[in-house]
Amino acid sequence: MALPIAVLVSGSGSNLQALIDRIEQGALDARIALVLSNKEGAYGLERARKHRLPHVCIPHADYPDRAEFDRAMIRAIRKAGGEAVVMAGFMRMITGEFLRAFPGKVINIHPALLPSFPGVHGPRDAADYGVAISGCTVHFVDEIMDHGPVIIQAAVPAYPEDDGQTLGGRILACEHRVLPQAVQWLATDRLRLEGRKVRVQPAPVPKAGEVPGALVNPPLELGF
Repeated sequence: MALPIAVLVSGSGSNLQALIDRIEQGALDARIALVLSNKEGAYGLERARKHRLPHVCIPHADYPDRAEFDRAMIRAIRKAGGEAVVMAGFMRMITGEFLRAFPGKVINIHPALLPSFPGVHGPRDAADYGVAISGCTVHFVDEIMDHGPVIIQAAVPAYPEDDGQTLGGRILACEHRVLPQAVQWLATDRLRLEGRKVRVQPAPVPKAGEVPGALVNPPLELGF
């Protein structure tokens, strides 16, 4: 049975789109029960409308503090039937009360190789620092910003001429691949947390006729 997830967005929602695409392709055992944004103008809400997904805007400024805002989100997610939460460009810290509402089921995508460059300007900070390698991280969420146990990371080259925008674009292409993979592992109950370390349980034995991980040369082209 597909895992019902709530996807939290604050902006364009390109990672939301990556999840939608994988679900529609039948590659992801999840169902988007709710798209939730704290910003009325977030394009992620428009993506939800285009795909006829349940969606809601809960402006954080309408609430006196983070706790009340998080309670409003919890109510909306539970009402929609969400059992797990994917933060896909959601630019708000969440409280322990929110995490306790969905224990072990809240993950986030961050555009840097954590623990390096946490915060809202990961690609820019990495480019300004002059790193040679950057990337993205999907991690479990805890009460510290960009701090929880790492599920999966992907690395990309960074060049001296990069700025936050050029490096960020390169990273984003990887985000669109690793986030759906992490959600698939979560949806199929294959993630085991051992302290700060996350272990991915082995994949099921392939069915007859399936050849996962096959080496193909020349490489398959897009769509095959």
